Amino acid sequence: MKKSKLFIFGILVSALLMISCKRNELVNSWKITAIESKKGPISDSIKHVILTEGNLTFTEDGKVTGYLQQPITDGTYALTKQGKSLVIKDETGTPYPCVSTITEDQLIIEGDDYKFTLKKI
Repeated sequence: MKKSKLFIFGILVSALLMISCKRNELVNSWKITAIESKKGPISDSIKHVILTEGNLTFTEDGKVTGYLQQPITDGTYALTKQGKSLVIKDETGTPYPCVSTITEDQLIIEGDDYKFTLKKI
């Protein structure tokens, strides 16, 4: 019984460390370098604004600021499923769930309508 509790505790600690590592990789400032629409073409003017202004800054305390399709001045984020699921909430609390892929210097965020590629700055 004692060994099984220790084993379960070990698995929980390992899972927390994996999530923590991905979160540490996310904490930084990121610049949008590419955008793809899943619902049809994006106008050149909108694409230009997003590529020029698009950035996100994630902090250790779960806050996010920046610009995706609109400004995010006081948002929050949650990273789950070992870094594969990212939910960004804007200042009104509206959640924007997406699939995330995080590497050392690249972040890919995919929602229902779009796919953003960001580079660490």
